[in-house]
Amino acid sequence: MKHQNPQELAAAATTYAQPPQRRMSRRERIERWAEILECHQGPINALRQVEYLPPQERRAYRGVNTPLTVAFNDPVLREEGLAGDRLGDAMDFFQLSDSEAHALLCDCRYHGRMTGSGLAHRLRRHAQASERRARMWQAVGRFFGFASGRTA
Repeated sequence: MKHQNPQELAAAATTYAQPPQRRMSRRERIERWAEILECHQGPINALRQVEYLPPQERRAYRGVNTPLTVAFNDPVLREEGLAGDRLGDAMDFFQLSDSEAHALLCDCRYHGRMTGSGLAHRLRRHAQASERRARMWQAVGRFFGFASGRTA
């Protein structure tokens, strides 16, 4: 047995990189959000009048006990990359457009009656509809012989 110093051992040691972990799909992230909203016991406040905010203020918008704070409090979603509890963070992470975020989260759609289970149901319906639209655009693209870059 040959004597080796620590530098030689370190150079010879084989390190095995862990295989990259699979990231959640958009649908899985939205489903996780829906699950934690259904389990949330406290009050949930809709976002107030987001359609009237200038784009920069809209992206920076945050509030107390909103669906955004519920999502950000989840360690799984934070580990997946949810950067904060601002509307822009959620829009980027869940891949929501301005109009989708407004339709799902604004108080004008709830009239003071937002519940975790109700929003969870809407999030799931939205994800299903987005996937159907994406499949439809793919089929249209194949039919006409072009690759459709449109996703929803």
